[in-house]
Amino acid sequence: MTQNNTTNQVVDEIKKVIHGKDEIIKAVLATILAGGHVLLEDIPGVGKTTLAVSFSKAMSLTYRRVQFTPDVLPSDIVGFKLFDRESGEFRFEEGSIYTNLFLADEINRTSPKTQSALLEVMEERQVTVEGEMRKVPEPFFVIATQNPFGSSGTQRLPESQLDRFMTCLTMGYPAHADAIDVLKGDSHTDIKNVNAIVNADTLLLMQKEVANLHVDESIYDYIVTITEETRNDSHYSLGLSPRGSIALLQMSKANAYLNGRDYVIPEDIEDIFLPVSKHRVKLTTQSIAAGDDLEMTLLNTLHNIPQPKVN
Repeated sequence: MTQNNTTNQVVDEIKKVIHGKDEIIKAVLATILAGGHVLLEDIPGVGKTTLAVSFSKAMSLTYRRVQFTPDVLPSDIVGFKLFDRESGEFRFEEGSIYTNLFLADEINRTSPKTQSALLEVMEERQVTVEGEMRKVPEPFFVIATQNPFGSSGTQRLPESQLDRFMTCLTMGYPAHADAIDVLKGDSHTDIKNVNAIVNADTLLLMQKEVANLHVDESIYDYIVTITEETRNDSHYSLGLSPRGSIALLQMSKANAYLNGRDYVIPEDIEDIFLPVSKHRVKLTTQSIAAGDDLEMTLLNTLHNIPQPKVN
């Protein structure tokens, strides 16, 4: 495909700053191309914020970051109306959400009320403030970071919010050689050296190309069969939602696009299945007590379903 070289260039620019995490970089890029939001679940200090800033530079996107502390209010995110004494009228003060790339740092440290302020904008690309609807810029996506539950001051994200993240990724610690590269480099200098490969208009065009990729009828059936299996399997207390099946479809298209194809194959679904599914499903208490691992259980579910032959 014509854009395959462009996506490779974007990945190469991010790799200047993020060492040894090629699969994570590609997964984030695929989520962006699919028009979705990313949840990065990990301990502090492994480069989650740096990853988000690097993407904003490589794609020439406006970028805002909010550190989600317990005292952050919904109005800080979506904006509020303020009385202007000079004009005698109320004027609107924009919140931080009016940008292309919104980084919600440590989202599970703030109150549920503030977390829920993101629900409308993540789904509909608009916010409603005092009865007035306001659109956010296009393209728009959220990269949220989340500390592992149980860390100081954390609160669980509700299922309704988790379901709005197209993918959930974990960066993890760097490998030994990559950690040495990190020490030798200067992250602030490296970020300055990230070149803009695409702009907002080009990204919107690429998202349209992804959306228009060919999907065989057997792929639709395969995705629905997978989602139904997670709902019927006794290992799960919560299976994939319809929004989860849509995310599987959109991400499989983006994965095909990154691999230079204009059609989806079953391997595309296999590649993206875990990051799309693992934050949407729950194991039963019996499975947890038996020591079952969520990711291994999901992979067993996937591999128990025969792959279709694509025409």
